[in-house]
Amino acid sequence: MSQPTFKPYDAPSGGWGSAYSVANILIREKIPLTGASLLLKQNKPIDGFACVSCAWAKPHPSRPLSFCENGAKATAWENTSRRCGPEFFHRHTVSELLNWTDFDLEQQGRLTHPLRYDPASDRYQPVSWDQAFEEIGRTLKAMADPNEVVFYMSGRASLETAYMYALLARMYGTNNLPDSSNMCHESSSVALPESIGVPVATVTLNDLEKMDGMLFFGQNTGTCSPRMLHDLQQARERGAPIITFNPIRERGLERFVNPQSPREMLTPDETKISTQYHQLKIGGDIAAISGMCKALFDMDAAAVAAGRPGVLDRAFIEEHTHGFEAFKARMVGYSWPVLERRSGLSRSAMEAAAVSYASCKRVVAAYGMGLTQHRHGVEAIQMLVNLLLLRGNMGKEGAGILPVRGHSNVQGQRTVGITEKAEKVPTDNLRRQFGFEPPSDDGVNTVEACEGILAGKIKGFIAMGGNFVRAVPDTLQMEPAWRNLQLSVQISTKLNRSHLITGKVSYILPCLGRTEIDRQATGEQRNTTEDSTGCIRAWRGVAEPADERLLSEPAIVARLAKATLAANPHLDWDAWVGDYGLVRNAIAESYPEIFHDFNVRMMEPGGFHRPLGASKREWATESGKANFILPSTLAEDPDTEQGGHEQRDVLQLMTLRSNDQFNTTVYGYNDRFRGIQGTRAVVLMNSNDMARLGLAEGDKIQAVTVVDDGVHRAVGPLRVTAYNIPEGCCAGYYPECNALLPVWHHAKRSKVPAAKSIPVRLRKVIAFSDDPSVPAEPNPPANRGAA
Repeated sequence: MSQPTFKPYDAPSGGWGSAYSVANILIREKIPLTGASLLLKQNKPIDGFACVSCAWAKPHPSRPLSFCENGAKATAWENTSRRCGPEFFHRHTVSELLNWTDFDLEQQGRLTHPLRYDPASDRYQPVSWDQAFEEIGRTLKAMADPNEVVFYMSGRASLETAYMYALLARMYGTNNLPDSSNMCHESSSVALPESIGVPVATVTLNDLEKMDGMLFFGQNTGTCSPRMLHDLQQARERGAPIITFNPIRERGLERFVNPQSPREMLTPDETKISTQYHQLKIGGDIAAISGMCKALFDMDAAAVAAGRPGVLDRAFIEEHTHGFEAFKARMVGYSWPVLERRSGLSRSAMEAAAVSYASCKRVVAAYGMGLTQHRHGVEAIQMLVNLLLLRGNMGKEGAGILPVRGHSNVQGQRTVGITEKAEKVPTDNLRRQFGFEPPSDDGVNTVEACEGILAGKIKGFIAMGGNFVRAVPDTLQMEPAWRNLQLSVQISTKLNRSHLITGKVSYILPCLGRTEIDRQATGEQRNTTEDSTGCIRAWRGVAEPADERLLSEPAIVARLAKATLAANPHLDWDAWVGDYGLVRNAIAESYPEIFHDFNVRMMEPGGFHRPLGASKREWATESGKANFILPSTLAEDPDTEQGGHEQRDVLQLMTLRSNDQFNTTVYGYNDRFRGIQGTRAVVLMNSNDMARLGLAEGDKIQAVTVVDDGVHRAVGPLRVTAYNIPEGCCAGYYPECNALLPVWHHAKRSKVPAAKSIPVRLRKVIAFSDDPSVPAEPNPPANRGAA
């Protein structure tokens, strides 16, 4: 394998780099020409499939090519010609596979057989579906308390699967239904209802077509939701300014060439995306937004004093908001030196952003995990809402708030019952429909599930997709604790590290992928998903299943339910599996406001949107209005920033993704946009920090978490790489750096892991391998025990 290289990438996002990347993964995954034609069906409603990757909205009518680079990678990854069957596990022990990288594990291809871990041989061995469900059901029934079991869900599964899974858990007796939303946008689900009365985006693609300005905070669209670049390009062609706040300059928010445009591909034409790009410090968002608000108040006062129209939308504020005067007093009272120090931006930068924002009449504010994954992530989102409210950019065409969700149906599964919060469950409807008493106590979220496993209180874990053990914080503590589970069940399409961290009884249950034809008793089935803008659509798989033994996710849920629960005269699980339309009828009965006439409306061209009162200036809040909510502090992570980076040898580390991965799935070792080829064992640093800490390009370091809780957390060796990132900040890849993140270091109230601000010290080490096939050891033996 070639040695890693580090060379700046000068080309725009999209363009030929994207085209080559798609071609390479189709070749590498050995996708035949007929398989590559699947891409023509990607994100095509009714008779195509929804992308397995991100949740970005799909335009109607759809484009001829409705996939992006990462979406194509996800489809190739799922439709690989490689197979991972019993013969593979006969050749390799679990102990051996634990030394493999995430990339190499998933490169073995699609899982084909149900498997049970055999401790005596240290191997997974094939079992029958009947045997698997019988033992899993027997083990679940033997649990002393239903709350000892967690039913986790990733964002991949359909609305139908999610509804059935939630019903299974509640009939079992628990609300332990954490999901991947707990690790990313749960901060939105807490912040937005308090501010505006809805938990999701208030805008649709139609609003993006009409906006005349956009604010971007902490979201790397070029990697995480590349199809969104088309909407940003169109906005820039209309002259709409895009003002970006992000510690690192991401290529997708700088320049873009549409790879589906022959003219752009054959000429030097490219679109400049961000008109202003502000590289604030990690954790500086609340201060930066406060600076913009302060500047708006100053501009408004000057305009009124001069007899000109004010900058603020006073009519909207008086009619539709609550708490304005207290908010104004707080913002006006901040001093510019404090705002500059906390944000890492100059006063002039914040004022320039405010002037550009004030020049627009219809503004959308988009954000990602750069806001949500901080200790005060909830308050950061509410501050962004405050900024929109000042100029009436809420509940009107072309304006609103836009949390850019990650996995493709992570928002939708929450809509149909995947939640640990009992108050969000339609208890009365479920009781009437199915004749049982749903549990009334809250379940555990992702962080609480981790805490329960570490404490030995959680005894069983069923995962519908995902790579939980790899995705969560404190992995060095979580892995040994996981082995104490009585039952671990992973419902998956490919092998990953979570399968190898076994409990006392461990199963892998292979399932159909979303791209594959789902044939049941009444014929080929359609599934539904909800995107980031609350749009719900029908899809169907078009590829032949990877193996005839695979079961669909609804079928697996039904078999688990039948093996675990007593028979219910109100529910025929087999009939539901035979006809997913029956599941949708049940969803409509449970959630009539959103899903009435579900089976008819899902077939509408362009789908249908869930009702959003805030988009009509109807505020379902305690005050009955949109609320200005004051931040408690300007620091997003005050308890780990050491008083604002005063400890000069402590850096704030943020985790990030390469453009060759999606969530924990690593497609390759080339982070094209950052110029890193052949490795993920790097830490990105400001060159000034390197100089003052005595580090040089290519030095090998170990990153050690700086918190006083008695636990040693370290990752390394990592290669020091100079990068354009603010002083006092550094960055490393997710999920490799999760071992640095304490499980208790999470957003207040939402409990989203605060992965965007981890205090670390960097220590030089000698041993290092540049071979990416050898994983960087999280805690090298020579350095263990050093605090």
